[in-house]
Amino acid sequence: MKEIRQKTSSFPATIVDSACNQPAKPWFYPYWKFSRPHTVIGTTCSAIGLYLIAIASVNHNINLSLLWQLLGAWVACLGGNIYIVGLNQIEDVEIDKINKPHLPLASGEFTRKQAILIISISGILALLIAGLMGPFLLGMVGISLAIGTAYSLPPIRLKRFPFWAAICIFTVRGAIVNLGLYLHFRWVLQAKQVITPEVWALTLFILVFTIAIAIFKDIPDLEGDKQYNITTFTIQLGQKTVFNLSLWLLSTCYLGMIIAGIFWLPSVNRIFLVITHLFTLGLLWWQSQKVDLQDKTAIAKFYQFIWKLFFLEYLLFPLTCLLKYNN
Repeated sequence: MKEIRQKTSSFPATIVDSACNQPAKPWFYPYWKFSRPHTVIGTTCSAIGLYLIAIASVNHNINLSLLWQLLGAWVACLGGNIYIVGLNQIEDVEIDKINKPHLPLASGEFTRKQAILIISISGILALLIAGLMGPFLLGMVGISLAIGTAYSLPPIRLKRFPFWAAICIFTVRGAIVNLGLYLHFRWVLQAKQVITPEVWALTLFILVFTIAIAIFKDIPDLEGDKQYNITTFTIQLGQKTVFNLSLWLLSTCYLGMIIAGIFWLPSVNRIFLVITHLFTLGLLWWQSQKVDLQDKTAIAKFYQFIWKLFFLEYLLFPLTCLLKYNN
């Protein structure tokens, strides 16, 4: 029965498993898992958020040609995202069988050859589309792919070292994506290539936020990382210490943004920024009190909640800029 189910899982969704009379899983569901949905959503939010901030910074109206520019940049970023997370899964199959057995390579839904084909096509398309869209987007995608490769691929495999692993993650998510996308959209708008205080503030917020994500993500993966000699801050410092460190880093992000909004950022709606970030900070601490560090499911759930806060910032902060512009 197991052999029959494995064989039919790669067939189109319309083919029925004769052994259990249930439809086979559609191919796109394993692909969706392979792309790591939370990173896809994060990439999407960052592209839209930086696009809106760029629009607000030059007092420009949204038109169809600009929407096509956003679509092209988004597709290029998604291709780069899938390459990076896919390469990581290819190199971590045995570890994922312990830590994340639901992923398609660890579960056997994808073969190694299929995964290599997917990331190869994704990486090439990302570079081609970025090259057609403009120099800043090409630079951003190219640097991101290079760092993502160094993160996962032997012999460099920087993810073995907690410090360099964190550097890779927050450099790409925090600095390269934010600054690269913003400069690209300003280039599209034919505006002067400068980084505004608002973008510096968002970049710093995301940098610190991503450090918290980078060290928190290893808390539920303690068992597999130990077995395969992947050194993480969780192994070195313990779950409780890393959890508290992540929580205080996230709190610093929100308090820092509130202070920056009051004293430093001229082109934001200060009242909206302060209220929304105080509320979100309170929500973070309320959720943190529910986490049982002995419950792997509870830890993973809080980790996904942190990612939701990451997505939310790319909605809230552009809104503070647009509301100021509209006033």
